[in-house]
Amino acid sequence: MSTSERDRSGQASDDPLLLPTTPPGDRSPAPAPAGRLRAQLLAARASNLAGRVTAALGRWPWWVQVGVVYLLSRVVTTAVFVAVARHQSTNPWTPSEPDYGAFINIWDSAWYQRIYDSGYPPSIPRNPDGSAQENAWAFYALFPYLVRGLTAVTGLGWTVLAPTVAVVAGLGAVLIIHRLFRLVAGPADSLAAVTLICLFPVSAVLQVPYAESLHLMLLAGALYLLARHRYLTAAPVVVAMCLTRPAGLPFALLVAVHLLLRWRSADFPWSHRVRGLALLAVAIAGGWAWPVIAWLVTGQTRAYTDTETAWRGGGGLELFVPWFDSGRWILGPVFGPIAVVLLGVVTVLVLLSPPVRRLGSDLQGWCLCYALYLAAVLHPQTSTFRLLLPLFPLALAAVLASRSRAYRITLGLGFLALQIVWVSWLWRYVPLPGGGDYPP
Repeated sequence: MSTSERDRSGQASDDPLLLPTTPPGDRSPAPAPAGRLRAQLLAARASNLAGRVTAALGRWPWWVQVGVVYLLSRVVTTAVFVAVARHQSTNPWTPSEPDYGAFINIWDSAWYQRIYDSGYPPSIPRNPDGSAQENAWAFYALFPYLVRGLTAVTGLGWTVLAPTVAVVAGLGAVLIIHRLFRLVAGPADSLAAVTLICLFPVSAVLQVPYAESLHLMLLAGALYLLARHRYLTAAPVVVAMCLTRPAGLPFALLVAVHLLLRWRSADFPWSHRVRGLALLAVAIAGGWAWPVIAWLVTGQTRAYTDTETAWRGGGGLELFVPWFDSGRWILGPVFGPIAVVLLGVVTVLVLLSPPVRRLGSDLQGWCLCYALYLAAVLHPQTSTFRLLLPLFPLALAAVLASRSRAYRITLGLGFLALQIVWVSWLWRYVPLPGGGDYPP
């Protein structure tokens, strides 16, 4: 029997794009169009390629796998920055079409460089009405002073060392995150989750002179040590984390919840309880350390909080209120508050969902504590996207939601597309009609 006769007999053709002829009176569904079959074939080939790449990576040591994923993602992000920089007009920091090094050193990077160059002001600069002006006290000291210390050792300057520290800290972060995820998931799922973090829309910030990558590394280390019950070892990591980004108070809440859950456990000896309480005290003190330092240096009790609210147009720090104010501003006096409440309900449902519960009490607890902290103190704006990065355990929950390779590939490609959107929309400075721009 010839090939064409086999095709007409209803058997599978060797060519997946060849449309079989439907015999007269056959009530089977009409064959799919050739275009759809071609798309299915391309999707299958992409899935097979991803499978071969995953299999090849699986033969390497875990740290090589994570390192390769991270470095490849940084190459892609660098290409995104370079491409977007070609469309950058003259801005407060650079001329038009800056090179890569200049382009990543704008926005908060310029503030960190100012701290690197001249430290912090001895007093809070204020407007005639007494409200604080934007100033360096909004930015924590560990990252710029670490770069300054490396400058003293190496003789290299900010433009070389600051992005280098950021990239290396980002690598350290994903390596620790992988070990943290391995406490609750298998190697393949952990690597897939790390890949999503590397492709996360705001993961571009891991290679710019911001404190985010250093903070992410320290946060992941603190969570890992907490999960392993190594409380005293975690204490100095928590102190360093608290001097990098403001996450000490939600971490202290997590430690309290962790200790409460373990308190009645039979495998929780008193020596561990004492160490756990010591870590709780360190986390609470660390959470308040930077506001207290700003107070002692400037002599002004509200130096830090006044500085933070300067970016909001002044006014005091009001818990939870800015979310409702923003809701009313965007959606009006009726639908605004309703939308905020619905957002809160959806967030709680997500954080209590089965995939998030599979993360274990410590990682799920961190996500709940940090989300509560953001709800309490954050003024929602475009920078909110960047502040969601510490919720990185949700990447593992997203992976655990489905074992479908197509789902995971689609999620990763979607994250990468949104990363391009984030860089081109928020990192690129485009002045608004009234002045300024939406910050990244």
